[in-house]
Amino acid sequence: MELNVIGASPVKVSEAVFGAAFREGLVHQVVTAYRNAGRAGTKATLNHSEVSGTTKKFKRQKGGGARHGDYRANIFVGGAHGHALAPRDFAQKVNRKMYRGALRSMLAELNRQGRLKVVPQFTVEAPKTRALVGKLAALEANGRTLIVVAEVDEKLYLSARNNPGIIDVIDVDGINPVALAAADHVVMTVAAVKKIEEWLA
Repeated sequence: MELNVIGASPVKVSEAVFGAAFREGLVHQVVTAYRNAGRAGTKATLNHSEVSGTTKKFKRQKGGGARHGDYRANIFVGGAHGHALAPRDFAQKVNRKMYRGALRSMLAELNRQGRLKVVPQFTVEAPKTRALVGKLAALEANGRTLIVVAEVDEKLYLSARNNPGIIDVIDVDGINPVALAAADHVVMTVAAVKKIEEWLA
């Protein structure tokens, strides 16, 4: 199959990569696993055995109303938590075949929807945000835009830095399912397309 290149002749690519069927379940699973892998999972509260304080029984068992053992119980101020939070690992198992399959599915769907814009090259003469925004406007890449290049240029990176969350610049090694899912448009150079094809084919 061929991908249209803005301002140049189409480029031939593997249909297995840029023409794959969209597998929503797989994409959802991989995106969720990728996001969960970044969670710290460090929140914790003290259970009864971890609260500092005496374990001495502070009142007699009978004749004083409610029966209690010590002040570390969760009904007292400064006491334990009844169902204490504990650190946990949110990581989910995603093998290499699933991960690459999800990326192929997402790239192909972006291409079908016209949200993947391939250009011969993408550079800026100076690290100016206005110049970068103007180039994206000329490509009709509005909203959150992901720029994928073979190798990140410092001027391009500095130009995009003033718009965090709106314009992101990554190289092929940094491409990930969360970045693709969050982007309204993906601008990709021909060199990046070839590297992705070699990686995912």
